[in-house]
Amino acid sequence: MPQGDKSAYTDKQKRKAAHIADGYEERGVPEKEAEARAWASVNKDSGGGNKSGSGRGKPDTHASSNNGGKQAAGRSDAAKSAAAKKGWETRRKSAG
Repeated sequence: MPQGDKSAYTDKQKRKAAHIADGYEERGVPEKEAEARAWASVNKDSGGGNKSGSGRGKPDTHASSNNGGKQAAGRSDAAKSAAAKKGWETRRKSAG
């Protein structure tokens, strides 16, 4: 398969790549780079192109999806605790 040929991918994989690329573009990543990252994510999740037909695909691992939402991991425990206390105070004041 020549580089860039997406004929071996299912429609679901193509939709997934398009959706991921749109998300990168919204965050300011150039279009070509966003597309490359999106296909890398699809390949990591599903192991490459799947041929259509019952039982012919490989199961998705969702490995890339598990990496999302870890921005707070770089913060110290004290910083996370302070943010939680601030949120609690804010909620308590608005409820009463």
